[in-house]
Amino acid sequence: MLGDTGESSPAPGAVGISAVFRPVRAGNAFEETVERLLQVIKLGVVGHGERLPPERELAPRLGVSRVTLREAIRALQQEGYVESRRGRAGGTFVTYRPPRPRRGDLARVAAGHGEQLTDALTFRMAVETGAAIHLASTGLEPAQAARLRAALEAVNTANEADYRRLDTLFHLTVADLTGSELLSAACTDARMRVTDLLNAIPVLQRNIEHAAGQHAAIVDAVLAGDPEAARRAVAEHLEGTAALLRGFLA
Repeated sequence: MLGDTGESSPAPGAVGISAVFRPVRAGNAFEETVERLLQVIKLGVVGHGERLPPERELAPRLGVSRVTLREAIRALQQEGYVESRRGRAGGTFVTYRPPRPRRGDLARVAAGHGEQLTDALTFRMAVETGAAIHLASTGLEPAQAARLRAALEAVNTANEADYRRLDTLFHLTVADLTGSELLSAACTDARMRVTDLLNAIPVLQRNIEHAAGQHAAIVDAVLAGDPEAARRAVAEHLEGTAALLRGFLA
């Protein structure tokens, strides 16, 4: 069972990322709850060792009963994605770690995507540049700007083991700050479509250093209220990621 004590709270990464906890459709509530929780876990919104939001918060956010939520959690526990701990500091904790890339992993994952890879990269480019343009156009409140800077600091100081997860959170934070649940959900979906591919390639220190400058350029453009600069910064960053994927697939 999920922890439901008064002490429980969402993991730091989960706070404010509303799209991954949006309501599921009623027709396949169990299956979609499993899918939604797997998104949360695989994207690293709640990372290894962190606690999922308590049952009393998570069930209404997903729009499902506690019985359905418990069944979904039980299925994930059986597959080794989470574990339940009892007691005052208990709850449901993520045990999943993305596998370390091995030679041939990217080709195997990409083979399952086929022609969908180009489509996924195009989709991601469209929605993430759109989110940055909107954010730069509308401006941020001080608390929102602080949250964006914190996400930048987290990814740009991450070690290699945690880099992919914090990079994901940076991009989802940009989308979430738009205040549009539909846009945030689209960006979450776009990232999910390429996350297995990204996890199948090694984390290169030179790429991390290059991406750090691009991340900073995105934040600078948004905070400066420059939509065109924000679009260019996001496009350059995503084009670099696409080039890296194509390079390893070649």
